[in-house]
Amino acid sequence: MTILAVTFLCGILLSPFTSANANTFKSMDVFSLEWANDPQVSPDGKTIAYTRNGFDLMSDRRTSNIWLIDANGKNHRPLTNVPGYTPRWSPSGDRIAFFSRGQNGSGGRTQLQMHWVAANRTATLTQLTQPPRGLTWSPDGRLLAFTMLVPTDSEPFVKLPEAPSGAKWAPPFKVIDTLIYRSDSAGYLTEGFAHVFTVPADGGTPRQITRGNYQHDGGVAWSTDGASLYVAGNRREDWSYEPMDSEIYRVALDDGEIQALTDRYGPDHDPTPSPNGRYLAYLGADDERMGYSVTNLYVLDLKAGTRRSLTDDFDRSIDAVVWDEASRGLYTQFDDHGSGHIEYLSLTGKRTAYVQDLGGVSLSRPYSGGAFHTANGIVAYTSSKPSTPANLALATTRGSVLLTDLNHDALNHKKLATIDRISFPSSLDEREIEAWVAKPAEFTGNQRYPLILEIHGGPFAAYGPHFSAEVQLYAAAGYVVVYVNPRGSSSYGAEFGNLIHHAYPGGDYFDLMTAVDETIAKGWVDPERLYVTGGSGGGILTAWIVTQTDRFRAAVAAKPVINWYSFVLTSDNYNFYYRYWSPDLPWKATDHYLS
Repeated sequence: MTILAVTFLCGILLSPFTSANANTFKSMDVFSLEWANDPQVSPDGKTIAYTRNGFDLMSDRRTSNIWLIDANGKNHRPLTNVPGYTPRWSPSGDRIAFFSRGQNGSGGRTQLQMHWVAANRTATLTQLTQPPRGLTWSPDGRLLAFTMLVPTDSEPFVKLPEAPSGAKWAPPFKVIDTLIYRSDSAGYLTEGFAHVFTVPADGGTPRQITRGNYQHDGGVAWSTDGASLYVAGNRREDWSYEPMDSEIYRVALDDGEIQALTDRYGPDHDPTPSPNGRYLAYLGADDERMGYSVTNLYVLDLKAGTRRSLTDDFDRSIDAVVWDEASRGLYTQFDDHGSGHIEYLSLTGKRTAYVQDLGGVSLSRPYSGGAFHTANGIVAYTSSKPSTPANLALATTRGSVLLTDLNHDALNHKKLATIDRISFPSSLDEREIEAWVAKPAEFTGNQRYPLILEIHGGPFAAYGPHFSAEVQLYAAAGYVVVYVNPRGSSSYGAEFGNLIHHAYPGGDYFDLMTAVDETIAKGWVDPERLYVTGGSGGGILTAWIVTQTDRFRAAVAAKPVINWYSFVLTSDNYNFYYRYWSPDLPWKATDHYLS
């Protein structure tokens, strides 16, 4: 759904309650919002490149442009006048490579661009026919590597005669023999495989490095000597039926020889070599067919051939890592209780906290997430607050400092909702549950407000103390909004996440109802004006809730699952859901699907 459609729908639903105050947050204000993402620190630590996102009101599309700012917060300027994303500094810091869809921001094919910093010149390096991903420089700055889909053509088992010249026949039939062949919004997918390519940094012809009918889309990184690439991919013959079983490979550039560096059953991805070339860090987990798994950080000693997990005693998923310059440890990103964190983790296991406010890149709803990067002792990250989308910030062990205030013009004169954190024991089993309550900007404790229970999707995801345009719109219309991390939510550990394993919806219903009761008990919610909504996993729970209670006056179940049979057999990623969210295929686990 486009931004315009979302804001128009909110306007229709909320208009009966909307305040006449011009300083409250309105649907059209969404188009004015901006947020920072994907910060990249220059090798000398003096400059940060980042993606500055916003919206184009006239085309109803998101925009992405690369901006630069000095580490002292000064000299904030655009990189070029070309829309772009994924900025990556060259090892010497003299160039920035990035992806761009062209001047119109949407109509052209994505290409690799190069910006020369000193000359302030930009050129297009490629003529790619498919969108590239995962851009990374070689250590000597001569090559760039990326991944890209290589289409394949399957020969139909029946050939139709060709139409005579000038004839107007119906479109020919389409033969499909792949397991995953379509997805929501994209329609029929281009059949093919993700492969790794390199291209000269001064322009030239991309060279395909990996081959075969396998997917290599789990991350790519250069070896420190530049002679090979570390590639994560699924090279099983039955990869489409085993979507989670990926490995880390070393691929030689000269002859394409592939060596597997991992071999366990489960996902291994995001290879990250240490600066000294001795270690290879990567993320992964043992596949135990659980709905939720904690992602661990592993380090492989490339010389000794030994590997170990640095996070076995840490019950949170590691989302991203960056080595320090001395190869003595890594900066790690993870979510805890809905909030984004960055910590430094030494190879000896010592943890040092840096950031506890990472996030703010979801915009629509208050999901966790975010991005960071570090170089030359500088840690840049996306800083999150309930009152504003992500800004760019720098962190040290002494604290953080904001470098940008991207929404000062759009929000500082607006009266926004206040967000309070609450926690309480669930009525089901006394387990501690966390939630947030948004109160209208003109809230007074001596009147009663209608309440909206807003449920996150996933279900293995998490809300947190982050900005949400939808929550702000609801609150501006006069509602108290409650959003909860019920059991099954991520960022609370493996045991909490898997409380809904093969039991969803279930106990999470009681967590949500307890959150509503806790808010009503504060005395400023009208129990006769309760509403509930959610999307995807939140839509499932919304649909479930109205079969369990009639206390809500209205419900909006957005894109829910209503039929588990059709979900595991026809929805996106059905090769995953029947194996991890259910015990088996419907005809092999009838009781489960009917319960």
